[in-house]
Amino acid sequence: MSVRKLKPVTPGQRFRVVNDFEGITTDKPEKSLLAPLKKSGGRNNTGKMTMQYKGGGHKRKYRVIDFKRNKDNVPAVVKTIEYDPNRSAFIALVAYADGEKRYIIAPAGLKVGQTIESGDDVSPNIGNAMPLGKVPMGTNISCVELRPGQGAVMVRSAGSFAQIVAKEGKYVSIKLPSGEIRMILATCKAMIGVVSNSDHQLLVGGKAGRTRWLGRRPRTRATVKNPVDHPMGGGEAKATGGHPRSKNGIPAKGYKTRSKKKSSNKHIVERRKK
Repeated sequence: MSVRKLKPVTPGQRFRVVNDFEGITTDKPEKSLLAPLKKSGGRNNTGKMTMQYKGGGHKRKYRVIDFKRNKDNVPAVVKTIEYDPNRSAFIALVAYADGEKRYIIAPAGLKVGQTIESGDDVSPNIGNAMPLGKVPMGTNISCVELRPGQGAVMVRSAGSFAQIVAKEGKYVSIKLPSGEIRMILATCKAMIGVVSNSDHQLLVGGKAGRTRWLGRRPRTRATVKNPVDHPMGGGEAKATGGHPRSKNGIPAKGYKTRSKKKSSNKHIVERRKK
């Protein structure tokens, strides 16, 4: 993928950097795999705002993604590579040999017409899904399960990948994008390859309105609020605001919020880099 910088014909386009979508093959999604997507606007069931800076945004339809890749040993042909408004990565429509169609997260380098497969004995080619225990050492993987059969929950955003660094018994150690090294059961599935659209991080909105299209409202700095609205608010003129903390009083910048008694702590070999 690559990006393009627009000509500064308007103030909003002066700094705008957009994706050129050269890998996208269609702009019409598969109707059978669309679902309605309701927005909360940051309100709870009583209408009270419980999440700040949410609201508005363009209307979307959800694309039902196959994160489980549980249709084993049935080859599928890639029909299209599509844009998904609900995530940073691109998605691919695949048609299985028995006629079923599904969406998957598209890895970088996946082409229309290519055949992919999932299962225990498939080859480690881009787009294939297989148990971590069967993936060769040092291979770039994405869409990783945390529990067998749960479906991919990690390494799903644009350009991200993890690497297998060790195998020991029933566990496989993988290095996550954050730098954390974690042990995961060898029976958990992962997709071979790096997630598509790695240039997503280079995009520049160019104007405030584009952020509103994404459903984000303007963010107010904590220090300029009143004391009733934030622990860092109040004071005369440019007060420091005290220690950085969230609206609920939880300290920021290095304060550990992970429980020391969490059962999965034993699976973390090395914590992420600060």
